[in-house]
Amino acid sequence: MKKALFLRITIFAVFAALAASCSSAPKNAGDIYHLRSLAEKELDLANREAGRGNFDLALSFLVECKRRAVLADDMSLTIRSCLSLGNVLFSVNRREEAFAEWEQAIDLSQELKNSELLSVSRIFNARGKLLSGGASAQAVLDEVTREASNIKSDNLYIALSWQVRGLALRGIRSFSQAEDAVKRSLDIHLKERYLENASYDWYLIASIRSLSGNAAGAISALEEAIALDRRIENSWGLAASWRAAGDIYRNAGNSAQAAQAYNRARAIYLAMGDSGGAAEIDKRMGN
Repeated sequence: MKKALFLRITIFAVFAALAASCSSAPKNAGDIYHLRSLAEKELDLANREAGRGNFDLALSFLVECKRRAVLADDMSLTIRSCLSLGNVLFSVNRREEAFAEWEQAIDLSQELKNSELLSVSRIFNARGKLLSGGASAQAVLDEVTREASNIKSDNLYIALSWQVRGLALRGIRSFSQAEDAVKRSLDIHLKERYLENASYDWYLIASIRSLSGNAAGAISALEEAIALDRRIENSWGLAASWRAAGDIYRNAGNSAQAAQAYNRARAIYLAMGDSGGAAEIDKRMGN
């Protein structure tokens, strides 16, 4: 037994010595970040694709991102994957699954004792409740205002907090404050070069102006959104903005410009292969 143990130690020592003496052998890199690095790239790609309406592609990236995060036992990355995964699931009307992801993010943040990620997770969850009618605009505004004070290190999450405040303020018809809040989000997205998100900010501003009765201002905001979406070839955003422009022109009694805007939207939906989007335009046009 002692002889066998000695032989094993000796063999190990020989290989160790060979490795140490070989000048071409790579040095030990120490910590390994392969899984985490791939997951971070997938997370960023997924968020950008989601901003362009490519939800199936974003979903595939996020499922793999979360798997890698779990494999690496990286709780922070797992939480952020849950947040984005919930966002995409909500966008494709898989709302029960979306809330499950956000609730998991809340639980993991509490386990990690990370107050910033906990606040971000609660804001995602609150936005989902606001958009699905599960919470009042005032309740969401109060919660987001409270939680936003804990978000300091991630500019995109700071932008999110302003965006959700804008949505809640729109809900209580504080239109001027709502636009100011969304413009805070817009400033961050433009600075960080997240033009998909900036385009959506302008889209929200258009909706705020439209609800306040400022049709001309709403069209101006949509023109800004369209300009950004053209730069990044965001077909989904372009179609949505032209459709919204058609709605505003129609509500203002301008049938000719409404038809032009609707036809632009319809053409883009058809080129995307989105027959459902085109059919929705047909309903608006009375076809």
